[in-house]
Amino acid sequence: MAHSLTLVALYFFSVAQTVLGSPCIAFDANWNLYALGLNGKDYNVATQDKWTGSNKANDITATGRPPFDGPNTTCYLSQFQNTLYVMNGDTQNPNSIYLYDAAASAWSQQTTTPGGFDIGSSTCVLDHDTNVCYCVVAGEMWFLNMQSLKAAQNSPIAWTDVGPTPYGPSYNQPVMALANNHIHFIDVPNVPSGSIDIFVIHYSYFQPQPQQYPLPSGTIPATHGQTASLFQQTEVQQQFAFIPDDGSATYVVDVIGNTTQKFAGPTLKDPKSIYFASMTALVQLTSNGAIYFLPYMQGNDAANAAASWTAVSAIAPATSNSTSLVNGTTALSSVSSAPTSGSSQGDSPTSGAISMHNISRGLSLAFALAAVICLL
Repeated sequence: MAHSLTLVALYFFSVAQTVLGSPCIAFDANWNLYALGLNGKDYNVATQDKWTGSNKANDITATGRPPFDGPNTTCYLSQFQNTLYVMNGDTQNPNSIYLYDAAASAWSQQTTTPGGFDIGSSTCVLDHDTNVCYCVVAGEMWFLNMQSLKAAQNSPIAWTDVGPTPYGPSYNQPVMALANNHIHFIDVPNVPSGSIDIFVIHYSYFQPQPQQYPLPSGTIPATHGQTASLFQQTEVQQQFAFIPDDGSATYVVDVIGNTTQKFAGPTLKDPKSIYFASMTALVQLTSNGAIYFLPYMQGNDAANAAASWTAVSAIAPATSNSTSLVNGTTALSSVSSAPTSGSSQGDSPTSGAISMHNISRGLSLAFALAAVICLL
């Protein structure tokens, strides 16, 4: 009976961890790809030339890391510090930000002063030059100055209220992209396709008119999706990628030339995916833990048009079980069901909302297992 109880208990905790697990991906300043919190471990997947073939990712799981148990864990690269920042990776310490010094391979936990908003429900970007994190939730913008931190300091860092956005609290699932020290807002109410609202970070104001970023044919759609900034070797980002929730295409916006290019959409049409970019690749982490990448050559549109998404074989998916849960969502049963235009501001990997269906299913399993324990 003790053996049976142990098996039941292990299964129960496995279910709980799977439901709440929230991995993320990021690059360091040397363009090594990291998969953090993936199936309970952290991996250095190395540089782009090592992602396929017989190469294998290195397990770098170490002490001091966050548990990656939040529903909306996000990772950022502080390029000048060669440090990764992890937000909302610890439900027991929701106001903490974890720092991973890539050069020292060391974790530390930075406390912050609560700003009166739910970090887990916010959408954020990390500015390249100022190293300031900007978050928007319920129509309000907040910022957190990360200074030049490679490791946590003793005193907490305070969140500061920038003020309301022009969009009101109904714009509760913002689509934000960083380039040229500006925050670009996509899928903004009353802004047409092909145009994007801009917040100028260095002057802390919203431009009064949206900026047009036309395509050679057609326009970037005004719909919900995910973004990833394409880095430069040292300078500020000049381009960002936008992938609509339906995965129909990959749009790359050049904010210097005010243009948009359209390339192949992800092979797996997964609205729950998250994305991160280096200088030469756009990487997708799907909701079932698989990783794909699209090679990208900045300034070479012909090569980009011929590129296709490829699996990162150096690291296996989190699980082969098609009903596993990552980011609080059913991994494969929902990947083809992108939100409709009427619900574009709804469920997304940055929404911080756990699927109630999956919670109910997890609770049902928990109660069933508890009953089995009682019977045993």
